[in-house]
Amino acid sequence: MSINRLFDLSGRVALVTGGNGGLGLAMALGLAQAGADIAIAARNTDKTATALAEIRTEGVIAEGIQVDVTQEAAIQQMVSQTVNALGRVDILINNAGITMRKEPQDLSADEWDQVLDVNLRAAFLASKAVYPHMKAQGGGKIISIGSMFSIFGGGGSGAPYSASKGGVVQLSKSLAVSWAKDNIQCNAILPGWFMTDLTAAVPANQPDRYDLICRRIPTGRWGEPAELQGTTVFLASQASDYVTGAVISVDGGYSVM
Repeated sequence: MSINRLFDLSGRVALVTGGNGGLGLAMALGLAQAGADIAIAARNTDKTATALAEIRTEGVIAEGIQVDVTQEAAIQQMVSQTVNALGRVDILINNAGITMRKEPQDLSADEWDQVLDVNLRAAFLASKAVYPHMKAQGGGKIISIGSMFSIFGGGGSGAPYSASKGGVVQLSKSLAVSWAKDNIQCNAILPGWFMTDLTAAVPANQPDRYDLICRRIPTGRWGEPAELQGTTVFLASQASDYVTGAVISVDGGYSVM
C-alpha cells in the first residue's frame, strides 16, 4: 500500500465530542482534510453550525449533534444519530472537557463529580457506545484527549482536572488491551500549551506566566491548533494499525524538560 493511502480516510466517519471549537475543531478539520466525514457532538448549536460550515468547505459530509455528555442516554443517542446520518462510525475522538478553578479544599463533591463526569466518565461511555459498531465493522480507532496534567500535578485549582486526565490515559490503555482482539486501536494524545480562543489573551494579560511557560518549552513557543492534526490523522488511519495503548505528547518538548 502506498504511503498516501495509509493516511487516506476517505469513506470513514469520525465522531468528535466537543468538536465545535478550539483543538476539537482543529482535529475535526484535519480528519476532514484526510477525507473523513464528520459528526460534531457538542452543546452549543450556534457554535456547531459555524464549525460545520467550515468543515464542509473540505468537501466532506458534516453533521451536528447536540449532546450532554454527562447523560448516558444522550451519549448512546449521539452514537445512534451518527450511524443513522452517516452510515457508520470508524473513529471516535473523546475531546469534550471542562475544568473547575477551585482549590481542592473548596471543591464540593458535586463539583468534583462534574469534572470527572465530563472528562473521564463520558470518554468511557462514548467508547462503550461505539464499540459494537466498530466490532461489527471489523475495527475502529478511539483517540482520547488527555493533557500535560495527565503527567504532572495541576497544583491549586487542577485536582479534578488532573485526576480525570490521568484517568483518560489509563482508560485508553485498558481499552487497548481489551479490544485489541476486535481490531480496535485505542490511544491517547496529550496536548501541551496551545493558542486557542481560551488562551489567546494569556500573553497580554499574564505575561510573566506566558514567559515562564515558554522558557519550559524547548521549541520556545505555544502550539497552533493545526499542529495537532498530523498526530490525530495518524492515529485515525491505517498507518497506526499496529499502534494501540500509546500515549503521545504533542507539546513542543514540554514534558521532557
